[in-house]
Amino acid sequence: MREILPDVERWLGEGKAVAVATITKTWGSSPRAAGSKMAVCADGAMAGSVSGGCVESAVVQEALQVLKSGKPKQLHYGVSDDQAWEVGLACGGQIDLLVEPLSAWRAAAAGKTSAYDTLVKALREERPVVRAVLLRRGDVPTWEQAAFPWDSAPAGSLPSGLWEIAGAEADRLLSGGVSGVRTHTLHGEGMEVFYDLELPPPTLVIVGGVHIGIELARLAKPLGFRVIVVDPRRAFGDPARFPMADRVVAEWPAEALAAIGLTPSTAVTAVSHDPKIDDPALISALRSPAFYIGALGSAETNRQRRKRLMEAGVKEADLARLRAPIGLNLGGRAPAEIALAVLAEIVATRAGSPLAERGPSGGA
Repeated sequence: MREILPDVERWLGEGKAVAVATITKTWGSSPRAAGSKMAVCADGAMAGSVSGGCVESAVVQEALQVLKSGKPKQLHYGVSDDQAWEVGLACGGQIDLLVEPLSAWRAAAAGKTSAYDTLVKALREERPVVRAVLLRRGDVPTWEQAAFPWDSAPAGSLPSGLWEIAGAEADRLLSGGVSGVRTHTLHGEGMEVFYDLELPPPTLVIVGGVHIGIELARLAKPLGFRVIVVDPRRAFGDPARFPMADRVVAEWPAEALAAIGLTPSTAVTAVSHDPKIDDPALISALRSPAFYIGALGSAETNRQRRKRLMEAGVKEADLARLRAPIGLNLGGRAPAEIALAVLAEIVATRAGSPLAERGPSGGA
């Protein structure tokens, strides 16, 4: 939603009706992932993409019909046939779409906040949020929904009993997951719910203003990361060393990380190679919802580190989240190569890639 929100808000400000198409499910080599969106204005203008161009024109026509009827509609597109102008996905994948009129999405009972307003507020505050849309109740298509922001009260409308189920699933996704459809059973009735996870731009916290930290900051910016460097040592925590960073914090890690505020969109890398700096950062990070926590060091260094962290009171379940030695095992040893391996693992973890499931390996 974030990428289309400026256009959506502009159209709404001009008094125009808007529909939003969202991918709810994919099969095979679909061009875009579940959660990808396209907005369509009443005059046919569009923003965003659901297929990279394969079915957009057809979706625009469906969206215009949805705006006329005021009712949401579910669509399915598969591979196109040999006819050159047949609508479909030439890549061989399949997608399900939910097309919604924004007027209904924004509606709320008297004195209540709508799911749309709650979602937009979370996006503007750069907080993670999950939208839960009830697609089907038994055999009956439906369209009730709620928004579950991280660390804030939910809003919207769902059947009694589904709030708790959807809230628990939203919490799980906010701790690490991807958008998708889940089927729940409530009072013996199947409930098909689409969970739409919206994450703010990721933040990379680099603890240690060393050479590898410089390369991490340099490579992370083109990937869309907000970069914060933490190092209490004046020579290393010098902003002149990190012109590409959004912030350089010359404070001890425990205080710095508490002030920064680690969220499910934060990755923390401890690369100072100094236990006095890395250990306090890791203790704070492992008790936070950060989606990635990694530490530089050899296997033996990591063994000693784990022992120290456990003695400091870190629980085994939290310690299991630590990626150390840090990064995918790409085999490189130069600072830029290590930084590449670390960022590859961070991206894989955030995307839910099988590469991340292989466990921590590599690094130095």
